[in-house]
Amino acid sequence: MQFNWHAISGPILTAATALLAFLIDRHFVPVPNPAPLFVCIVALSAASSGIASGMASAVIAVASSALFFLNHRATPGYDMSDLSRMLLLAATAGGTALITGLLRQKWIDTLAWQDKHHATADRLSAALDQVDIGIVLLDADTRAEFINRAFRDYFKLSDAQADSKPPFIALMYHSRDTGAWQMPEDELSAFIAKRTEMIRTGDSTPININLADGQVLRFTCTALPDGGRMLSYMPVTDLVRHSDDPGSADYYRALRGSRRSLAHHLGAAE
Repeated sequence: MQFNWHAISGPILTAATALLAFLIDRHFVPVPNPAPLFVCIVALSAASSGIASGMASAVIAVASSALFFLNHRATPGYDMSDLSRMLLLAATAGGTALITGLLRQKWIDTLAWQDKHHATADRLSAALDQVDIGIVLLDADTRAEFINRAFRDYFKLSDAQADSKPPFIALMYHSRDTGAWQMPEDELSAFIAKRTEMIRTGDSTPININLADGQVLRFTCTALPDGGRMLSYMPVTDLVRHSDDPGSADYYRALRGSRRSLAHHLGAAE
């Protein structure tokens, strides 16, 4: 069985301090009452090792002070002032050990809860990265707190961009700039405005989003209790594309390309 030296370090330090005070007082110079120093040691002991260690240090501190007071009297015994000071030290040291020990335990419990919470969050994040549904969690200010792997792949979002916690509107502009959506460019502004309003109001009406690569995602917005939003992008290509006009994708891509070409020529002419 391994001996817990850490738990008895406080009582040992208290006893060593008392012994040192006695030796200096007897052989060198008079030492003032070490009670304040004892209280500090009790607090340190309880903070580092808990209530039991703090209480043990408090008992040693009170006993040492009793001997110290007795050593400073011309006649044996104690008067009322000595007893009052020892009672005050006992109450102070005991209360310090109890309060500090309780605060230490609360701090330990909080750290344990945080570790458990973070471990759960890490497992959940890892699980969400394995599904083919794009997931984005927004805070109350519509900044992305979490973006899973599927969303990053669907909209060609780099890890650096996703981990920077971009606002939702930045994700929309990124999708526009990379040509992720299958729609004419003159409809993009209205589309972005509509999606942004849906996020703001927490509208949960599902809509289908056609991507330029032929995939179809069903977008839904869920309002969260803390004011945030959960956005989900479920692939429904097989359910939707069978009724689409096969030439639509080529038409939209050609239309977008012609508009970009026209803009390039106009810019060169200027």
